Amino acid sequence: MLTFNGKLGIEDFYKIIIENNTIQIDDSVTKTVEKSFQFLKEFSENKVIYGVNTGFGPMAQYKIKDSERIQLQYNLIRSHSSGTGNPIPPMYVKAAMLARLNTLSLGHSGVHQSVIELMTQLINKDITPLIYEHGGVGASGDLVQLAHLALVLIGEGEVFYKGEWLPTKDVFEAENLKPISVELREGLALMNGTSVMTGIGIVNTMYTRRLLDWMISCSAAINEIVKAYDDHLSQELNQSKKHIGQREIAKKMREHLTDSKLTRKREHHLYENNTEDIAVFEDKVQEYYSLRCVPQILGPVLDTLNNVERILIEEVNSANDNPIVDVEKEHVYHGGNFHGDYVSLEMDKLKIVVTKMSMLAERQLNYLLNTRLNDILPPFVNLGKLGLNFGMQGVQFTATSTTAENQTLSNPMYVHSIPNNNDNQDIVSMGTNAALITKKVIENAFEVVAIELITVVQAIEYLKAQDQVSSKTQKLYQEIRKLVPIFTEDVVMYPYVNLVKEYIINNKA
Repeated sequence: MLTFNGKLGIEDFYKIIIENNTIQIDDSVTKTVEKSFQFLKEFSENKVIYGVNTGFGPMAQYKIKDSERIQLQYNLIRSHSSGTGNPIPPMYVKAAMLARLNTLSLGHSGVHQSVIELMTQLINKDITPLIYEHGGVGASGDLVQLAHLALVLIGEGEVFYKGEWLPTKDVFEAENLKPISVELREGLALMNGTSVMTGIGIVNTMYTRRLLDWMISCSAAINEIVKAYDDHLSQELNQSKKHIGQREIAKKMREHLTDSKLTRKREHHLYENNTEDIAVFEDKVQEYYSLRCVPQILGPVLDTLNNVERILIEEVNSANDNPIVDVEKEHVYHGGNFHGDYVSLEMDKLKIVVTKMSMLAERQLNYLLNTRLNDILPPFVNLGKLGLNFGMQGVQFTATSTTAENQTLSNPMYVHSIPNNNDNQDIVSMGTNAALITKKVIENAFEVVAIELITVVQAIEYLKAQDQVSSKTQKLYQEIRKLVPIFTEDVVMYPYVNLVKEYIINNKA
């Protein structure tokens, strides 16, 4: 069990979302939330506070009677529970709940402590609200998506529980849970914020890191298979560039290839031998870019990923609703902390680098499949009878198609603002759309890498290089071979692609 104290890191999300650790609320959080609630309750008695005694958005000009304040919050939640499309998978919703719980725990929202208590119980019991993909423009935060979260917290809507979509009311009764106590601005505080886009974004970064590790392993293995020279991975060459990501990728590839018997030293083959009488070199003097430039291609991916994580964790640990309660200064500030531009921009950056990874994987795959490029493997790494059998020819179409889709999806959402809400929201972030499209791009990239992995294993099989590749490539070979047989005869391929995709999504390289 993790003690929740209002500060979260990527590792905390991993433990709670992926490893299903439970959380307990630190006493300091309970005191902070209660203090914020009591202050706002007293402060708002004779003042105009947005969302407490006013309408919302363009209707903020309308004063709300004290007798109608609570109904106002329920009206907001119910009217904005208007999402459509596919349900967001429970894992991503759980991350969004955790992000929302954290920002509400900072004491800048003035919510009743029942909100913190119930959200904690839902996270611990793996009860996730039904939230749809469509609806968020990311300006007043994730209003529509977070309304579906708030709907569950008031005991309505539907939840995902023990593998089923069920009415919230039934699940609350089964688990002896009570809806939150709506007192001041619980509806607005729950809905005004960037937590859905941020939660999805954080899961995206976790899977991108896993994808990157598999991509590094693939790239190292291909360099072995074709007996590449190893100086393009050397510390000397890569240290001559200042980029941290490039240096780290090269280092990881060197570590992967430490005990390989296949990679070659340039000095042994081209520097020390007498080449005066040779007019045309049979072996390549330098490898194709998809093999030789991996540190320079994946380096920016790593640097971008690290920066995206930093921004998202800053967002998680920020107050991102409106207005902001400041107990220390005894004041309430109105502004736009709910705006999602930070997250939207980072999601666009992330999907671009993930698409580049899928492009690299597709080009490496093509190199293995094209006998005129590699000069050592049969066409399409066909281990059967050429002409009669097809090897990996069919799945290349899938890899190419999926990569092309990623290229189209990588157009930015960040610059696709459409005014709405009677032009109150006249410039918006589209952050949740950006996060969800990035999720799709990552899933696509896993497909391409899965196809590449199967092909790498087939190539090792053809070359009978199992005992020559590095120990890390041997491990990769053994893991994938458990899932995929040696293809000599043509078989239906899609079950194997899906099997390997699922495996690499759920396991570290």
